[in-house]
Amino acid sequence: MRRVVITGAGTINPLGASVAATQNAMRAGICAIGPLDIRDVDRLQVRIGAQVRDYDEADHFTKQQLALYDRFTQFALIAGAQAVTQARLVDFDPDRAGVVLGTSGGGLNTLDDNYRAVYEAGRDRVHPFIVPRLMANAAASHLSMTHGLRGPATTVSTACASSNHAMGQALATIRAGQADVMLTGGAEAMLCFGGIKAWEGLRVMARDTCRPFSADRTGMVQGEGAAVFVFEDRDHALARGATIMAEVAGFAATSDAGDIVSPSQDGAARAMRGAMADAGLTPVQVGYINAHGTGTAANDRTECAAVQEVFGDHARDLLMSSTKSMHGHLIGAAGAVELLACLMALTEGVIAPTVNHRAADPDCDLDIVANTARRADVSAVLSNAFAFGGLNAVVALTRA
Repeated sequence: MRRVVITGAGTINPLGASVAATQNAMRAGICAIGPLDIRDVDRLQVRIGAQVRDYDEADHFTKQQLALYDRFTQFALIAGAQAVTQARLVDFDPDRAGVVLGTSGGGLNTLDDNYRAVYEAGRDRVHPFIVPRLMANAAASHLSMTHGLRGPATTVSTACASSNHAMGQALATIRAGQADVMLTGGAEAMLCFGGIKAWEGLRVMARDTCRPFSADRTGMVQGEGAAVFVFEDRDHALARGATIMAEVAGFAATSDAGDIVSPSQDGAARAMRGAMADAGLTPVQVGYINAHGTGTAANDRTECAAVQEVFGDHARDLLMSSTKSMHGHLIGAAGAVELLACLMALTEGVIAPTVNHRAADPDCDLDIVANTARRADVSAVLSNAFAFGGLNAVVALTRA
């Protein structure tokens, strides 16, 4: 079976506009959650979020490009350019290179703006490029066009597991010999009035900050941004002299086939077991788990129970953290940005912390690396994503 490695990474998210800036913020335990700066925020009950601040789209794109690019597409293109540059991806067969990207909301900002134009302002016309801007596959399509990737190109939308499912699909595509190189990850920009108002109705949103695994947690906080990676056949990467950051050793996806919003311990446990089996790992070889860790009472409790079920006695020796406490929940892009913490653990031996943690919860009795980053020698990690709809996706990485 072909082995798949990561040779490039890029990001723009609330913690930083590059991988280096993001990982520096993770090391320092910086929390990017703050007051929302969006239109009609005074009509919202939830007025906090993790925004990409000090961002001017005109610094990155021309007016002609911006006519086609929703905010989520802009983020994907910025992150993708960084990843391709780091991977030094110049000499490759374009027919053997593709893209699979995750998103949940797609062009939600475009949708929100144009609903206002039609229903609030009473306009009878909208811009002719509205559909190309708002469609969920826009970011993947523009990545393929920008970088000349003529192989498989698709978009995955599975709510909060979109990025992990996308990365799993990229892994499978290369393993199957359908491509040598895949850009993959996720992009999301749901911090607009309609996006926040819809989530308010679920009553899972915190109004102060995100405190995963803390006994006094009150819910999740939304974020935005993107992270994109270059996944590559290992032999292909070695042949062109690329630097390998980590190996994508395994992946598994499961469905709870139960409730549309309530998490399942069994579904999460089967996904973790499946990813380890696919990677050829035993539980004791895994040193760190980047948790789904949304900060809701049910999710955190269920995830901890699943970890204890899967890892048994080793669960006490595992390090686990939720970086959503710093960058918020990026929904369809969450798993992609969180993979940066996994790479940091493998390449630098630094475990990103769960910040804002104030009180131990007996239902979350694991080593969750609270508030301060920690040094640890780990050679294998898991990244968990457990989405609404009962869709679970776990990625396993190992040291290069």
